[in-house]
Amino acid sequence: MPVSGSLCPIAAPDRPDGSASAPPSPEGLSYSLTLPAAPHSPSIARTVTRAVLTSHGLEEMADAAIQVVGELTACAYRLAPFTDAYLSLRYRDDALRVIVFDAHPCHTHPRLAAACDARRRAALRLLACVVKSCSGDWGFGDAREPGGGTRMWAVLPRRTSREYAGCHP
Repeated sequence: MPVSGSLCPIAAPDRPDGSASAPPSPEGLSYSLTLPAAPHSPSIARTVTRAVLTSHGLEEMADAAIQVVGELTACAYRLAPFTDAYLSLRYRDDALRVIVFDAHPCHTHPRLAAACDARRRAALRLLACVVKSCSGDWGFGDAREPGGGTRMWAVLPRRTSREYAGCHP
């Protein structure tokens, strides 16, 4: 079942003395999520991304970040539909770093590798446009993890992602 709409900010639990805890800071944003090999996984990833950004006071980055997360996770599902994908969200140096790992293997034959890279690049055309409009960076390559696969990533600077959404400082 698709998830739509927006989530309310996550409330910080009260402390034992009855005072409310401060919401998490942007610098503390560091989340990882394993997504099942299912067509609804990109929707779940977008919903989680919105909740995480909102809870860390980065809602102005949501439009660009949710688009990027959706594109990366959809690409992972298209190219490795029978294996889980791994999503990582990190905020460092005033930028959101999004990484998605999928199990699509590296091809050893040069022509097959080039064709596969072209297919992935074509699948990520919209992502490239979003990241470029945010003055960010993106790419993909072999995962260095023991299981192999492919690592896709995007970096969205906070200032320019806020402008992407039509907000102004």
